[in-house]
Amino acid sequence: MRSLSVPAAAAVLVLAAGGTAAHAAAPDLSTTSTAARAATPICEISDKRLPEISGMVATANGYIVINDGSDRERNRRIFFLDRACAVTRAVSYPSRPRDTEDLARAPDGTVWVADIGDNDRARENVALWKLSPNGRSPVLHRLNYPDGPHDAEAFLLSGDGTPIIVTKDSGTPGLYAPTSALRAGATVPMHKVGEFTLPRSTTSNPFYGFGTRLVTGAALAPDGSRVVLRTYADAFEFDVTGGDVAGAITNGVPRVTPLPDEPQGESITYSADGKTLLTVSETDEDSPATKPVILRYNPAAGAGPAPSTATPTETVPATPTPAASGEAGGETRRSGWGLDNTGYLIGAVVLVLVATGVFVVLRLRGLAARRRGRSG
Repeated sequence: MRSLSVPAAAAVLVLAAGGTAAHAAAPDLSTTSTAARAATPICEISDKRLPEISGMVATANGYIVINDGSDRERNRRIFFLDRACAVTRAVSYPSRPRDTEDLARAPDGTVWVADIGDNDRARENVALWKLSPNGRSPVLHRLNYPDGPHDAEAFLLSGDGTPIIVTKDSGTPGLYAPTSALRAGATVPMHKVGEFTLPRSTTSNPFYGFGTRLVTGAALAPDGSRVVLRTYADAFEFDVTGGDVAGAITNGVPRVTPLPDEPQGESITYSADGKTLLTVSETDEDSPATKPVILRYNPAAGAGPAPSTATPTETVPATPTPAASGEAGGETRRSGWGLDNTGYLIGAVVLVLVATGVFVVLRLRGLAARRRGRSG
């Protein structure tokens, strides 16, 4: 992710302020008993070319990772790592990618890199790079959305090998798949195959409420039986039946694994044996002491939280009960927080939300500006 766009920030503010969406209400995770599971560090990635990891898959021999759309040419590679996180191979692109955000690996070893980032929602098409097993150069395939540009950071291969892009639309990400087989040198249209309303969450993360409303990564289990989406705060895992990944996400109830306080979590994958979840965060390239670390989580077990039937609303402190004055005639003194002041209270809540949103947007844009400055 390069920066959080203003439209995305505005959408999150509307949801946080209690705006009603045109979709079924999502489960509220703030009151569930789901406990944060401690992450186990696996290995530290010391290669200086990998400060902005946005996609990862696990293999029997190690890992494959990519950077976010990098301003530095040396960082624009598909990197192969061993089990100790040391780079053993790096494959360059035949032309410059726009904004690589995620990747997936097919059962035959083919690697798919999703060049789907679009913070400004201005791209006429997005792209997938296909690297055959032991290939020397990936092949470019272009796609476009049926309803205009979307920013996206999550990518999946369904059970039958169909590519699925999961958008970064706030609160309700959409799932899009190509309408026909991909063809090198051609642009294939996509159609919407599903959507998912993100459950509400209070898991701690660097981007506050924003971080719980945006999907930043996805992965399919090696045996195809489960699929997981992640935000900056949590992982949502669904059971897959008959290879129908889109149906599982659209109609299923997820099990939730908190991923608390990752610096900028945009990657998730299953371990090679499918038993655990692995994540890695982007780091600040200007801080040499900070290096990406692959983390392992034990996924939540059992059924997900029951869906809520209530419309999500912002919690507002209750109006205090007026107290008796004790004056002659038994007259009741009116509280200073009566109903006629409720509008002021709601206004204050909205102002706090707006201020928080502006802070997060400026923080993320500052990160993007520092990256652009380094490229100059």
